[in-house]
Amino acid sequence: MDVIRLLPDSVANQIAAGEVIQRPSSVIKELVENAADAGATDIKIYIKDAGKTLIQVVDNGKGMSETDARMAFERHATSKIKSAEDLFSLHTMGFRGEALPSICAISQVELRTRTEDSQMGTRIVINGSNVESQEPCLCEKGTSISIRNLFFNLPARRKFLKSDSGELGHIMREFERMALVNNNLRISIDTGSRVMDLRPGTMLQRINDLWKNNLNMQLIPIDVDTDLVKIQGYVSRPEYARRRNALWHLIANGRHINHLKMHKVITGCFENLIATDTQPCYFVKIQVDPSEIDINIHPSKNEVKFEREKEILSILGASIKAALGKFAATPQIDFDTDLVPVQAPSKEGPENPVISVPSDYNPFEFTSENDFMPKVEDYQPLGTNFGTSSYSKQERQSNVRNWDTLYTRFMNRQEESARENAHVEGVLPTIEDNVKLPGKECFQYADKYIITTSRSGVMVIDQHRAHLKILFEECLRNVRRMEVTSQRVLFPEIVVLDFDQQDALARISQELTAIGFSLEYEEDNKWQIAAVPSMISQSDAKETVLRILESVREESDSYGTSSNPVEDIMERIALVMARSAAITRGQKLNSVEMENLVGQLMSLPDPSLTPSGKLIFTILDENRLKSFLG
Repeated sequence: MDVIRLLPDSVANQIAAGEVIQRPSSVIKELVENAADAGATDIKIYIKDAGKTLIQVVDNGKGMSETDARMAFERHATSKIKSAEDLFSLHTMGFRGEALPSICAISQVELRTRTEDSQMGTRIVINGSNVESQEPCLCEKGTSISIRNLFFNLPARRKFLKSDSGELGHIMREFERMALVNNNLRISIDTGSRVMDLRPGTMLQRINDLWKNNLNMQLIPIDVDTDLVKIQGYVSRPEYARRRNALWHLIANGRHINHLKMHKVITGCFENLIATDTQPCYFVKIQVDPSEIDINIHPSKNEVKFEREKEILSILGASIKAALGKFAATPQIDFDTDLVPVQAPSKEGPENPVISVPSDYNPFEFTSENDFMPKVEDYQPLGTNFGTSSYSKQERQSNVRNWDTLYTRFMNRQEESARENAHVEGVLPTIEDNVKLPGKECFQYADKYIITTSRSGVMVIDQHRAHLKILFEECLRNVRRMEVTSQRVLFPEIVVLDFDQQDALARISQELTAIGFSLEYEEDNKWQIAAVPSMISQSDAKETVLRILESVREESDSYGTSSNPVEDIMERIALVMARSAAITRGQKLNSVEMENLVGQLMSLPDPSLTPSGKLIFTILDENRLKSFLG
């Protein structure tokens, strides 16, 4: 009996939709690209319920005839190419003929379209790949397409969509990409809660319209034209590198792309110019001959391959380094004046710079494996001292004076209180090692380490990690009990949150309120920080709130899959608060403060490791000291 059969088109379209359409933002991308390919100069986007209920894209392009309107929803029907050879000379965004069939397979679609030379337009209604009607209608020139009830016939896919604020975050990021790519077009979006209407303009004007905050004043221009590649755009000045939310935008032949090697080359140019935990912003457009680039790699068309990639990377790195060297000390860019392209000095005065790339140039020589992962190992705390801790004076004095009690507790403590990964012999101190001898003094070395003695030898303690551990345990205990005291801010700070940050805030608002934060909405995504937990009252409240939201947002993909997501959120909040309040390396401590710190550390169930698993102290026993001295 034969078992292989041809799938119906409706099923094949639903399968294809799994790659082409992941979420509402994917629909917007495909429809806006079609509008741009149709020669539109004005594109309007309307969203309802974060795209789950309605996505409508209206353009003033050339429109479609009655026959073309019907054919557009057939699989692999396209006006962009006619033969395989056309794949190597593409000038359009779309070409596969998969987007519209995939969209109509998982939604309810209504299309209205009219060409300029027609009196009447065409209206088509499709429900899950089934054409329900096609009839003449009155409509404006161009195309209006409405997508309703996305994934209505695939409840499993719809269930895995994020909250409205989360999906709106994806939609706005996709809108930013499309608006940046098509800066010569008027493009607008109405999400119900937010409206943006962007006028046509230069790339710099579009950047300023999208991100505001005088971002255009922080950028250095790049303008290089060679026989192989033309590179234009902007990179941020080193002093404006960001610890979070860095803007990375690469555009190749009018298409927004992801390219790991190019990202490494660009960020590598900033080595030794910015802090290791920061990243530059960049907006770079690359133009090559269509025959030199392959975009037919993935249905999303975000991944591309360059035929002469090594040479392009070399030119890209050299041009950015040249721009940084030339503009680093110049006045800020005047947004109201036209920017002059970078001109290479030459006696003959060529119109465009000529970049000489050494034959042995390695575009990756200045990169590292951690370029994509900003380091969060050592947060620089924000001016907090022991007085900001909620430990009372009596408790601190008790910890200092009752070493005999601490010693007894440690001797009676069970070995299982140590972490599971403490089993490696010689790596972590034992429980008995942790006991500081009563009456022994503490000394500070390099304003970073506390040195004292224990039963097994000399104890060297990292003061920052020790205080971080103490505050983390205290914060976590208070967060769990909801016992953190709140303190009103005399001069409330304003923090601007994007859609993802607002989604994170909505998820943890109850926990934030319970531990002492009070955030009040004002307008235009601005929130006022009216109160903070008393333990961080001396810290930067705005920075602390952003760190908490960033921590929660980074875990958004795994949120809900944990066995105890609420506990995970509480631990992240406690860790960020501890990092914001912990003393810094390089901060001088007096003898009382050092005794207090060691006493609090030794009273913890597991004082050996930080929450991230790093050693807090080490023991130099007699044998190790002998080996050092010979």
